[in-house]
Amino acid sequence: MKNPIFAQLGLTFVTQNFTLIFLLFFALTLAIRLWLKLRHIGFVTAHRETVPAEFTERVTLETHRKAADYTVDRSKAAVIGTFVDAGLLLALTLGGGLATVHGFWAPRVDGLPYGLAMIFSVMLISGLVDLPLSLYSQFVVEARHGFNRMTVGLFFADLAKQTALGALIGAPVILAVLWLMGAMGEHWWLYVWLFWSAFNLLLMFIYPTWIAPLFNKFSPLEDGEMKARVEALLARCGFRTSGLFVMDGSKRSSHGNAYFTGFGNNKRIVFFDTLLTRLDPPEVEAVLAHELGHFRKKHVLKRLVMMFAGSLAFLWLLGQLIDAPWFYAGLGVDTGNTALALILFFLVMPVFTFPVTPLMSWLSRRHEFEADAYAAEHAAADDLIHALVKLYRDNASTLTPDPLHSLFYDSHPPAAQRIAHLQLQPGKA
Repeated sequence: MKNPIFAQLGLTFVTQNFTLIFLLFFALTLAIRLWLKLRHIGFVTAHRETVPAEFTERVTLETHRKAADYTVDRSKAAVIGTFVDAGLLLALTLGGGLATVHGFWAPRVDGLPYGLAMIFSVMLISGLVDLPLSLYSQFVVEARHGFNRMTVGLFFADLAKQTALGALIGAPVILAVLWLMGAMGEHWWLYVWLFWSAFNLLLMFIYPTWIAPLFNKFSPLEDGEMKARVEALLARCGFRTSGLFVMDGSKRSSHGNAYFTGFGNNKRIVFFDTLLTRLDPPEVEAVLAHELGHFRKKHVLKRLVMMFAGSLAFLWLLGQLIDAPWFYAGLGVDTGNTALALILFFLVMPVFTFPVTPLMSWLSRRHEFEADAYAAEHAAADDLIHALVKLYRDNASTLTPDPLHSLFYDSHPPAAQRIAHLQLQPGKA
């Protein structure tokens, strides 16, 4: 029979070591994030007065300066956000915030309502902490550089819709997850994963027709050269879609974009109205060919598989931690239950998974190169190059990112690399 004193000493030792490991990863992650952002700010500022040689005929010095200033302002806001996120994480864990929330709800509710109250409370706290920076980013940074078209009223209307939708959809999902965690025995993580995967697939299917229209107006793409080119491209590529739509993105921002949404037979192609006013029909066709490349190269499927595999691994890991007292105690909570385990796990996992960020960024950039190559086969590479230069210019995307910051974070290759790659494609016209 184990001596309870030695057992307690062993638990204390493991708890302290876990706390130290968490703090070590936390400090390293924070230091690297800040170092990379400061490097990025310094590099972009140092190259503010010189347009890269390959862009001198396409981008003016004034436009290049605007992109540099916008990038620096956004990066400075990101530095503030990094400190805010770090402070919130420490406050909720070792600072006793989560223990305080538990102390408030535990005497008042129990069972599934307790778990729902805990999770919604943490989400509310996080949202309130992030709100000032969101307002600053939208109404100071974006407005300063001429991109913001959102009113304060629209901002809070969106926030109210998102909150209501989150509660309407989130509450049943959270309750189902908590019930499965408590009722399905030691293999609960597998049942939760199956439920979570099915829910995400359902959400992808219903998002275009049920959720997105709550925030934006979607109008069918009008007949004309643009639509004819798009339909001809879809026919050449053998791609079926449930519709071509234009979204009123201009009511929030002047940034332009295009994207696919939906799943299975419910796929839609959506163009921002701002994009259609800036690009010529051949350029829109080339941009769409790039997006089609992601589907034809199975990038969407690969990312779905990775997401589901990752969620399965994380849930399995949580299944191993959920009954470990040192997991809770090492993160500032003196009791354990399914809701606390779920909250703590998803609060601290970004700290431990941060080192894989550059790997995921590399994979994303590789997919972008592959999609560009596909676009060059089915449209004119020159048209895609012209479209990319316009988008970089109009969205004030810097042409001179810090190489290390870009390598670590950027999901898309730097402009110079991407255009050089396109110029080498055999399909270039």
